[in-house]
Amino acid sequence: MPFESVRKLADADLPTRWGHFRILGFEGILVAPKPCADADRVETAVALIMGDITTGEPPIVRVHSQCLTGDVFHSLRCDCRQQLELALAAIAEAGRGILIYENKEGRGIGLMAKLQAYELQDNGRDTVEANLELGFKADCREYELPPQILLALGVRSVRLITNNPEKVAALESAGVTVVERLSAEVPSEPTFARYLLTKQEKMGHLIG
Repeated sequence: MPFESVRKLADADLPTRWGHFRILGFEGILVAPKPCADADRVETAVALIMGDITTGEPPIVRVHSQCLTGDVFHSLRCDCRQQLELALAAIAEAGRGILIYENKEGRGIGLMAKLQAYELQDNGRDTVEANLELGFKADCREYELPPQILLALGVRSVRLITNNPEKVAALESAGVTVVERLSAEVPSEPTFARYLLTKQEKMGHLIG
């Protein structure tokens, strides 16, 4: 495990329009900083939990990376907001599940670099080309904290909402069994059709 420690910092009620959740804050202290944007030794994430997640069939889980522009401002440059709402609705329909929200803006490059990547995309680059031109990897996320959060919650197997096979691999390699992958595909918009195509063709996402 690349963390010296993973600990829960907070646990509070969170009523939402999808229903009643608990919101838990977690902090992981890394053994060494990661070689990517704004790297330091601390990673944080929150877990939204609905219902009993430790008994019965494996709970629905979504690992969602922060996207200020999509999640907050409803940007249609990406499908992040739609995927977030899809996951919350699925958890609410099931009456139980977990949404882990990671502080990984712009695939881990940080907000300001993400906006610079937007500028490059306005000039013709796709999302992968823009990240590489800025000196980053195509995707700086490694998904190491989410499985440690699940294990700390006593969850050893999940039904994971994702189109990204790297998330499945990250959970499995850390000892969390993905018994089912649930699609996170949402209706496409003309404004993010190229974005989805790039994720499919260059990043191996399971779309279409």
